Amino acid sequence: MKKKRKHESPSEPIKDQFILRFFEENSGKAVGINAILRRLNLKKQSALEAALERLEEKKLIRKFSAGKWILNGTDATSIVSNEHLYQGVVDVARAGFGYVLCKGLTRDIFVSQKNLGSAQDGDFVQVKLARMYLGKPEGIVVKVLQRSKSQFVGLYRAFKNESVVIITLGNQSIEIPLYREDIKNLEDYDRLVIEITKWKEKPNDRMSCKVIKNLGKNKTIDMEMETIIAKAGFSLAFPASVVQESESIQNSVSDLDQRRDFRDITTFTIDPIDAKDFDDAISYQINDKGQLEIGVHIADVSYYVKPDSALDKEALKRGNSVYLVDRVLPMLPERLSNELCSLRPNEDKLTFSVVFTFDEQFEIVHHWIGRTMIHSNRRFSYEEVQEILDRKEGDFAQELIKVNQIANHIRKLRLQHGAIDFESEEVRFKLNSMGMPESLILKQRLEAHMLIEEFMLLANKYVAQFMAMKNKALPVPFVYRIHDVPDMDKLEEFMLFVREMGVKINLTTPKLISKSLNHLAQLIRENDDLKILQPLAIRTMAKAAYSPENIGHYGLAFEYYTHFTSPIRRYADLMVHRILFENLTHEKRFRLDAVESQCMYISAQERKAMEAERESTKYFQVLYMNDQIGKEFVGRITGMNDRGFYVELIDSKCEAVLSFTSVPDNIIVNRNRLSAASSVSDKVWKVGERIHVKIISANLDDRELGVEFAGEIIE
Repeated sequence: MKKKRKHESPSEPIKDQFILRFFEENSGKAVGINAILRRLNLKKQSALEAALERLEEKKLIRKFSAGKWILNGTDATSIVSNEHLYQGVVDVARAGFGYVLCKGLTRDIFVSQKNLGSAQDGDFVQVKLARMYLGKPEGIVVKVLQRSKSQFVGLYRAFKNESVVIITLGNQSIEIPLYREDIKNLEDYDRLVIEITKWKEKPNDRMSCKVIKNLGKNKTIDMEMETIIAKAGFSLAFPASVVQESESIQNSVSDLDQRRDFRDITTFTIDPIDAKDFDDAISYQINDKGQLEIGVHIADVSYYVKPDSALDKEALKRGNSVYLVDRVLPMLPERLSNELCSLRPNEDKLTFSVVFTFDEQFEIVHHWIGRTMIHSNRRFSYEEVQEILDRKEGDFAQELIKVNQIANHIRKLRLQHGAIDFESEEVRFKLNSMGMPESLILKQRLEAHMLIEEFMLLANKYVAQFMAMKNKALPVPFVYRIHDVPDMDKLEEFMLFVREMGVKINLTTPKLISKSLNHLAQLIRENDDLKILQPLAIRTMAKAAYSPENIGHYGLAFEYYTHFTSPIRRYADLMVHRILFENLTHEKRFRLDAVESQCMYISAQERKAMEAERESTKYFQVLYMNDQIGKEFVGRITGMNDRGFYVELIDSKCEAVLSFTSVPDNIIVNRNRLSAASSVSDKVWKVGERIHVKIISANLDDRELGVEFAGEIIE
C-alpha cells in the first residue's frame, strides 16, 4: 500500500516530514529550535514547536536536553544496522530499477534491477534495507507478499526439444515451458493468455504456467485490444449471473418519502458528446431567503447494487470502468450504467447529493448531504456549454454563466491555498467505419470542463470533511483519496535540471514547493519549449491512492478528500456512498480491515486500468503513424538511455525511439540521464531539446515508433 505520512492541513507552513528529514540528516546529533529555524528558513517558532510535539508523541524524536531533540532510532541508518524488514508497493521504472514505497520511512527505498528478484511493478513486497548511499536508503526485495498480476500475454514457440511461451517481464524476455496437455491445438507463433502458477524465487527455480486462452495469430485491432484487456486481467463480457441479476432489477422507488425532491428544480448534465453513463448533474435555484443553491447530484448506484450481490462482487473485481480508444469495459452492466443509474434527461432519477448555499460573494454559507430524486431538464456536451459561455446566450445561459463564475471563484481559492495545476494533454482519435484511426486530436481543456471539475472536487471535499468529523467523535472506517508529498530525492534531481533552464524551485516546505510548481506550470503554458518539464515534474509526485488512513491530498491542497462523484465507473465511490448513507442514518458501520483491504485492491485495479488505457492509446498512435513512414517531423527529446533517445513528436504526442546509431556522433549519456555529450565534438544533447526526425518503422507489437536523426533545429 502507498506509504502513509500523517501531515497537517495544507494551509499550515510546516509539515512533520520536513522536520523529521532534518533530524535524519543530522542523525546522532541533538538539535535545537534555532538550528531548525535557520536551516529550514522557517519564521513561526510556535508552528515548529507544535510539529516537534507531534513527532515526540509519535516517538520519532525524543527530548535530549532543554530545548534540544534527537532522533529516536527510527531513521533509515539505524534500520539498516538492525536489518529491519519493511513492506510496501514497488514502483518499477522503465529503466528496470525500482522504488519501494514504505509506511514509516520518509524516503522511498531504491532497489536496483538485480535486487528486485521476481518482483514486478505494483507488487506488494518485503524489502530489507541494505545500505545508505549518499544519504539515501537502498534495499533488496526478500519476498513478494502479493502479486499485482498473475495473468500475462505471450508468444507460443514450438522448438525441437520443448515448447515455451515467451512473455515480457519489465524489460526482460522470459521463456516459460509448457506441458504437453497445454499445447494441444496450438500453432507456432500463436498469442496466448497465460497465468503464472510458479514464479522464479531462487536462481535454480523454473517458472510454470497454465494456458487460459489462445488469441491466435491474426493481428487485428480486436485481437490487440483483447490482448491489452487480458494482460491487465480485465474481461469484456459479464458473467451470465451478473447480467441476469441486472436485468431483474425493477425501476421502482421504495424510499421516496426519505428523499429530498429536486424534480421541479432546474437541473442539467454536462458530459462528453459521446457519453452514455451520466454520473453527475447540477441543479440551480434561488431559495426562500434569496440565496443561490447549487446542488451536485450523483447517481445513487448503492440503491440498486446491494453488498455481496453478484453485481457487487463483479463490480469490486473490476474496480473501475476501463476506457480504451475504441471500446469501454464498464464496471457495471449496461442495464445499470446506461439506463437505471444514468442521469438521462426527462427521466426521474435517484441521486445522492451535496447541496451548497452561496452568498453574494460566492462564499459557502451552508451545505446539506443526503439522498434525493432529480429530473434533468437538459443534457449538454462540454462543447455546447462552452459556446453558451462564450456567446452568453442559449439554453440556461443565465444559470450556466452564474455557476461558471462560482466555479472560477472556487478554483482561484484552491490555487491560492497551494493546489498544483498542471494541465495534461490527452490524445483522442477519430475512427472510420472500419475502426481505423483517420485523424488524431489533442483534447482541449475548456472552461466548461473546469466548471464541472470544480464542483465535483467541492462535493468530494465536503463529503470527506463530513466523515472526518464523524471519525473524531467515534472511529469510522472511510475511503479517503490520499496524495502524499512529493518524493524529495526525485524533486532534488528535478530541481537541478530545471535550474539549468532558468527555473528555480524552493524545496523548503510543501507549501513553497507547490508555489514553485504552480509558477512552473504557468511558465509551461506561456512557453512551448518548457513543456517537457511538465511530465518530468509529474513524475516527482507521489501516486494518489485509496486508504482508510487520511494524510490529506497534497496536489489539491485539501486536508480531507475522497471520491464520491463517479459511482457508475469507480467502486471506491460506491463504497463511499454506502459508508456515507450508513453514517447519515446511524446504522451499522463497516469494518476497518475490510475497508483497508478493498482500498489496496481498488488502488491496484485503478493502476492496471490506467496502464491498459495508455497501451491502447499507444497502439492506435503507432497504427495511425504507420502511414507516415518516410516522413519527417519535429520531435522533442523526453528521455534517454545508453542506447538512444526517447522522442515525442510534437504535433501528435506519439513517442518514438531514436537509436544512437543514426546520430553522426559517439554519444555518452550522463548519469542523471537528462543530458548526453558527444565524445568527438562539443555538442550536448538535453532532455527538452527539439530535433528533426524521420519515421523509419512502426512496430505494432511493441507499440513503438522507430525514428532516425534528420537534423538539428537552429533556434
